Amino acid sequence: MSPGALQICLVKAYRVGLQKWPQVKSIDSNHLLEAGLEGFYGESSPQMKQANPGIQVGTDFIANNQIAGIDFATLHSYPDQWISNSDDQAQLAFLNNWLDTHIRDARDVLKQPLLLTEFGKSWKDPGYSSSQRDAMFSTIYRKIYWSARTGGTTAGGLFWQLLAEGMDSYRDGYEIVLGETPSTTGIISSQCRLLRHLGKLYARMRNVEKAKKAKAIRRSQWQAENKAKPIGN
Repeated sequence: MSPGALQICLVKAYRVGLQKWPQVKSIDSNHLLEAGLEGFYGESSPQMKQANPGIQVGTDFIANNQIAGIDFATLHSYPDQWISNSDDQAQLAFLNNWLDTHIRDARDVLKQPLLLTEFGKSWKDPGYSSSQRDAMFSTIYRKIYWSARTGGTTAGGLFWQLLAEGMDSYRDGYEIVLGETPSTTGIISSQCRLLRHLGKLYARMRNVEKAKKAKAIRRSQWQAENKAKPIGN
């Protein structure tokens, strides 16, 4: 079997397995489901495979997320692993394209929310500096905020990984200990404040719309009641 045929078989087998996941809905209809994908494009969208970092792992971002019962799409981003031989600027350029492509496809093709469920930069990378990681976090957070602010599908991101002091056995190079990384912590805190403010703004807008609808209903009811009343004695 050729490598291409083997990959197609793997994708089909993976998809068959995923198709059983929505059975969870029969137990808990409010349980949100996702496929846990990194975001690599596959055979269902061959024109998009050029966005991949040269990695073929048998998953298919479009096809796997179109399975009935999948509620939102997920995305990972590790340019320092995927294109480790590239310099920092090339990795940031890849990151920008990777995010733009998936945000667009989640909106236009999948029509699903998109959550960036893993991203990070390891201090074990050759030539690492905290400014490189800060640049990565800032780039990702700007994309997420802009999508959320403009009513897009992407409104959240989870970096890998947050540790508390004393959890040294879990350190893998990607860990964030808030007390040890003041610049990165500041970027994270700022993003949290921005999204929290945006969430409150949208909540107020929804409440205003609800109030308008309620007022319109009351006016309609009043008009119907008064129209039905006889005029004069």
